[in-house]
Amino acid sequence: MAPPKLVPRKTNKGKENSIDYTPISAADCFEDAFQVELQGQGNWRVYLTPPKPIGPSGTRAPALSPKQGKTSATLPKATTAATASDPTLASLELPDVSSDEEEESQPSKTPTRDPGTLFFFHHGAGFSALSFALAAREVTRLTGGEAGVMALDCRGHGRTSHPASIPLPLDMSLERLTQDGVEVLHALYPEPGQMPTLVLVGHSMGGSIVTSLCAALQSLPTPVKVAGVAVLDVVEGTAMDALEGMKGIVLSHPKGFDSVAAGVKWHMDSGSIHNLDSARRSVPSLLVPNPSYSESTTSTQPIEDEAIEELAEEDDATVPHQSAADDSSSYPFIWRADLLATQQHWRGWFEGLSKRFLGARTARLLLLAGTDRLDKELMVGQMQGKYQLTVFPDVGHCLQEDAPEKTAKLLVDFWRRNEVTPGKLGIGLKRVGDA
Repeated sequence: MAPPKLVPRKTNKGKENSIDYTPISAADCFEDAFQVELQGQGNWRVYLTPPKPIGPSGTRAPALSPKQGKTSATLPKATTAATASDPTLASLELPDVSSDEEEESQPSKTPTRDPGTLFFFHHGAGFSALSFALAAREVTRLTGGEAGVMALDCRGHGRTSHPASIPLPLDMSLERLTQDGVEVLHALYPEPGQMPTLVLVGHSMGGSIVTSLCAALQSLPTPVKVAGVAVLDVVEGTAMDALEGMKGIVLSHPKGFDSVAAGVKWHMDSGSIHNLDSARRSVPSLLVPNPSYSESTTSTQPIEDEAIEELAEEDDATVPHQSAADDSSSYPFIWRADLLATQQHWRGWFEGLSKRFLGARTARLLLLAGTDRLDKELMVGQMQGKYQLTVFPDVGHCLQEDAPEKTAKLLVDFWRRNEVTPGKLGIGLKRVGDA
């Protein structure tokens, strides 16, 4: 969900004029950026740095690309034009896609070695995968690449696109978003031996999704190993209480912006994001060119070339809710996600979150911003030692953007404590979150 309250940032007018709000590349945060096609549903944008696990001899194995060992039926289609038209991702590499004939003639190359550990990041409602860009980069640095990182733009968000045949509004139910996660992971790792051990990390709405995704992955015919679930700044009780005022908060947001840089500036000035370095990477993927904008009917300056991520040959499916464009015809750029269109699902996202989190059959971490109160179930669970609780002071709702280094260190320490140390030392240690 959007932050419950926007606190304007105090600025010095003279200094503000010298601040650079233009978008910058996220190419230093991930190795790959590509599209994964889910048949009949659309193309999901995925950002990935594959894990490079340390072998028994202590040497680091080369990264196992998820495209290895795929059949042509399950190979995600990488849109090779993406980097050509994505200035902010110009140096990211796209997975090579062999022809169907070449793949059919080659024997399966299912890996036999340990595929390592992958941090799977799921953003909140109205945000995008790149809200985790700096945190993902820091995870890679802290682990020396041993742990991989993956973030995706969920349905109706970021650079994920859908065909015009998909009825609107999109199905944004918890069940559908959970299934999307399962299908994207299966498309990337179709063979059980390819699937890395996962650390599922979700922010706000994404936190609820990863608790559901954990159970879904562990219930597959070949269960996926989940080393931990981390929920960022969402508590069921607080979220449910905030639903009544959420529509007003969404309506208070600008309908559009004159430029992408103006969108970055608004996120900083409103207090939605407190880290300019992150905002310049993440905000561009929250906006799209407005198809209803006409320079001849407005005094707004002509649209300049923006370092905004766009896929080549995108159609109207890029803006899934045309009403948003019609209501904002005076703005060259509008929101990619229509949060009001998801209102019917808000309650379903958060109902049962505490129970799912405490019932997850893995280690559990709850990271909160400030002094958010725990609901009764979480308070009892905390007293019983069922999960690790950490509170970051002096950050906003987008804590992974405001404090990416601290967030990454906490996540890496959580992973090492619950996955790396016991296994490598051969000691039967009790993991955080084990009852």
